Amino acid sequence: MAQALFYRGFGRLLFFSFPVLLFFSSCRSASNFTSPLPGEYSVRISGFPASGYKNVKRVRQYEFAHRDVPAAFDGCRLAFVSDLHYRSLLKEKGLKDITRLLNDLQVDALLIGGDLHEGCEYVPAVIAALGAVKTPLGTYAVLGNNDYEACYDDILKEMERQGIRLLEHKADTLKRNGERIVIAGVRNPFNLERNGQSPTLSLSPDDFVILLTHTPDYAEDVPITNADLVLAGHTHGGQVTLFGLYAPVVPSRYGQRFLKGIRTNSEKQPVIITNGIGTSSKNLRLFAPSEVVVLTLRKL
Repeated sequence: MAQALFYRGFGRLLFFSFPVLLFFSSCRSASNFTSPLPGEYSVRISGFPASGYKNVKRVRQYEFAHRDVPAAFDGCRLAFVSDLHYRSLLKEKGLKDITRLLNDLQVDALLIGGDLHEGCEYVPAVIAALGAVKTPLGTYAVLGNNDYEACYDDILKEMERQGIRLLEHKADTLKRNGERIVIAGVRNPFNLERNGQSPTLSLSPDDFVILLTHTPDYAEDVPITNADLVLAGHTHGGQVTLFGLYAPVVPSRYGQRFLKGIRTNSEKQPVIITNGIGTSSKNLRLFAPSEVVVLTLRKL
C-alpha cells in the first residue's frame, strides 16, 4: 500500500512538474565554463529549441576560444551529431528533419560521433541523410559500438559513396585561407588493446586539434596528448534522468562524471559530450533532450 502511494505521488509530481521544467529547459540561456587552464581556452555555452524539427529538441551551442585556433578559423562553425540509432526513437520524418536542420544551420563542417543504426537495413538511409548535408569543409566521422558490432562493411561502403571521411585512428586537415586545423578520430575506443594509443600523439602541439571519439571514457583511459578539444557521445545524457540532475544508468566507467555537457579529463583537457539524438533499447527520453551541437571556434 505504501509503495503504491509512493509511486502515485511520484507520478503526480512528474505530471505537474513537467510543464514547468519543459518551459525552462526550452528557454534560451547562456553560461560560461571556467577553464582550469586560464589563458589556454574559454567556453561560452548557449542554446535554443529546435522548433519545427522532429526528434531534435534543441541546438546546443559552444563558443570555444583557444590560443591555438588560427585566425582564419575564427568564427568557423562545426556541427556535431551522434547516436542517431536509426530507426529507434528516430524515424523517417525525424531523419529528414535532421538533414534539413543541419543544412539550415549553414555550418562549415559536419562531425559525426557514431552509433548510426539499429539494423543493417537502415544503414543506407541514415548515411545518405548525413551525406546530404552541404558543408564547404566536408563531413568527418567515427563509429560507435553498434557500428562495430554489425554492418561495418556496409557502413564503409555507404560512407565512401556519400563522401564522408571515416577517421579510424587517422587525422585529416581542414584548410581555410592558408591556415589549418586538424580533426583526428578514434577507431573503436572500447578495444584499448588494439587502439590504446591515441591518434593525436603524432600530431603537432602547435596545431589546433579536435579529437572525435564515440565514448568520452577514451579521454581518460589513454593519454590524448596534443588534443585541444574532445567531442564524444555514447551516454545519451543518461537518456532517462531525474529532472536532468541525476541519471540512474550511465554507460561510462566514470558514472556521472562524463554524463553530458562540457567536462574535463584528469589532464584538464576539455571534453564536450552530446546527449545525441536517438535511443537504444527503450524508445524513451526523460529530461535528457535530444540535441545537435554547434561549435563556434574563436581565436583566444
